[in-house]
Amino acid sequence: MKPSPCLTRIFHTHSYLSDPHAYTKGWIAGDEGHNQALSGLQAPDDRESLYAAIEDVLKEESHVERASKWESIHKKVHDSATMLPLWGARVPTVMNSNRLTKFQPGNQQFDYPVNKLDVLDGSTTVTIAPAGQTGLFKSVGRLDPHTYRPNEFFSNNWVYEGLVSYGSYGQILPALAQSWTVADEGDGQRYTFQLRPDVTFHDGEEWNCDAAKLNFDHVLAGPLRGPDWHGWYGLMDQIDTWECTSNLEFVVTTKDKYYPFLQELSFIRPLRMLSPAAFANDADPLTSNSCHVGWGTITSDDSDIEVVCAGITNISGTGPFMFESRTSEALDEETTVDNEVVFKANPNYWDGAPSIETLIIKRYEDSEAVKAALLDGSLDLVWGSGVLPAQDLIELDADETNGLSVFHSDDIQNVIILLNSGKAPLDDLNVRKTVIHAINKKKIIDDNLGGLFKPVDNVFPRDAPYSDVDITPRWDYDLEKAQFLNCLPPTGQTNNSLALGLGLGFGLSALVLLVVAGASMHRNKQLENQLEELKVKEGAVKA
Repeated sequence: MKPSPCLTRIFHTHSYLSDPHAYTKGWIAGDEGHNQALSGLQAPDDRESLYAAIEDVLKEESHVERASKWESIHKKVHDSATMLPLWGARVPTVMNSNRLTKFQPGNQQFDYPVNKLDVLDGSTTVTIAPAGQTGLFKSVGRLDPHTYRPNEFFSNNWVYEGLVSYGSYGQILPALAQSWTVADEGDGQRYTFQLRPDVTFHDGEEWNCDAAKLNFDHVLAGPLRGPDWHGWYGLMDQIDTWECTSNLEFVVTTKDKYYPFLQELSFIRPLRMLSPAAFANDADPLTSNSCHVGWGTITSDDSDIEVVCAGITNISGTGPFMFESRTSEALDEETTVDNEVVFKANPNYWDGAPSIETLIIKRYEDSEAVKAALLDGSLDLVWGSGVLPAQDLIELDADETNGLSVFHSDDIQNVIILLNSGKAPLDDLNVRKTVIHAINKKKIIDDNLGGLFKPVDNVFPRDAPYSDVDITPRWDYDLEKAQFLNCLPPTGQTNNSLALGLGLGFGLSALVLLVVAGASMHRNKQLENQLEELKVKEGAVKA
């Protein structure tokens, strides 16, 4: 039986985000599976009213009112029974503790702050097997700061920086701007950034206001603000003007009082700073834009402005690591991988040069090869979800003789299943509730994830801004309730993995499996295989 095209695994260009303001804005942009999942909801609590509530809260000035409005949005989403939170996704790290120390977890899914580590013993050359967006590392991509895949978040985050950075619990921290002030201006606000002095790009170019403005000029050029390009998040609509008032003072105004403004400036792409010397030709934002040459010429229906994508000429940011070299291999006509990528420490980094002088990314064919390299000492560090299965993490952590330490971040994001309300039979609320109450989250975790995770009730981690809310009734595993709602067979006849009864009376192809970052490809495949197995059994019963 071929997998149904409706049962898919979806990853998004900004899937590392955990905050509700940015992620729900992506629903509105239409590039998330949520948009379809919400499409069958009926007024007055339909998709359009939910989106209107999200747009409204993003412009709410009062913190108290904002919290109240977000609680109402969380409630609407919960009551729609279109999103079933499964477990909180934690980012694992396995480290050679005989060589390295001072581990700090990242604050987003692909934030691997390797520069914070100290080398205890031996060579200052460290080898890492990082998780990419598709699990096991394949390539860092183009390493340009203003576009998307095949760039990898983690490596771009080592090389390029923004005006501000993302801290724990959604705190906004200084980065290339060392401070800022905010003042009301008309319907919007005026942000005045004092730029960090004495910072240079990797190629020796000076960081100053002209460099900041040039990067804004390119990312915000004409049609690039549109939904097909950078318009997947609200910042593109909100930035009104940007200008230099001195060599180290950069002023940005917004159209509205848009409270996620600073947080969205912290995103790993696309508003990260590229050296002025790395722009192509004369660096004109319209005729030689930094967007990838493969994007061609960008136009829009409502403007005569054209943007010609010319790419970049050099990989040069201000971050803690500098790109040095790569060894690549073409696996076939369509796939090229990086077998090894070398980064050097930035000796002039404004926050202190990394203790690791040379950082080598090494590609491995499979998880078994990664584990073997950790155990024989040729690999110092694994960081991220999807490199090692849960059982390997448990075994490595339990062995007190291997010199390896296993760390887990707090919940970065939550893994959820989307129930597509726009497609029968899931356009029926009671059918969606039936599916929800027939899924045993804890058993999935215990059987497939080594018990490393905990079931969750909310779509967003409770540590995320405006997400620490109690939502009832909880979507708990309850076969009696599922049987009552949709006449499931007796408990003893249900499948033991997902406990989705075969008497649901519809194909599981109506389900869309969504990974809201954090669950590894290995784990996702296990879950998808279980869903597929249930579909096969269901088909046999119907026949």
